[in-house]
Amino acid sequence: MHKQTQKITAHIPVTLLNEAQAATGKGITETIKIALSQLARAGAYEDLRKMRGKVKISIDLEELRKDK
Repeated sequence: MHKQTQKITAHIPVTLLNEAQAATGKGITETIKIALSQLARAGAYEDLRKMRGKVKISIDLEELRKDK
């Protein structure tokens, strides 16, 4: 979890904020934190998708099953 915080001023359409808060059931700050976290994760997932087919992994499933 992030320890440092930064106070910001943002102009957000009221209807968008209300819809987001309704979706989260949280207050303004928590709703914005959730949205920013989801956006950051989406970027990371997109980076992983770009790597699809470029990373070669050789896994012996039979060998893995023996470890049980």
